[in-house]
Amino acid sequence: MSVKTFDASQPVIVTSEAAMHFADQLKNNGGSAIRLSLKEAGCTGFKYVIEPVDMQEKGDIEVRLENAVKVFIDAKHLDAFKGMKIDYVKQGLNYILELKNPNVKEACGCGESFNV
Repeated sequence: MSVKTFDASQPVIVTSEAAMHFADQLKNNGGSAIRLSLKEAGCTGFKYVIEPVDMQEKGDIEVRLENAVKVFIDAKHLDAFKGMKIDYVKQGLNYILELKNPNVKEACGCGESFNV
């Protein structure tokens, strides 16, 4: 039996492709970092908020990606992000951010919200 430990300095896994996408978003839309948080929404509970920001909010955890992009993670919901993987993948003709979160217990049918 193996024991999986949680590294608080890297609560979220961000692929190289997603890191490049974040860098492009900051270049095109302004901001000095990306902030990852949750917002109460939908019929199931929460939705992700991924946005460019200029400042870290009190208590946010800072993660530096391999390309030096800073990601601020809302500490209030840190347990909901543990082990989440963010990738930037081609789906059909478009590219999308794909969020694989092992903490999601249920999601609404339309995919708008989830619960942890």
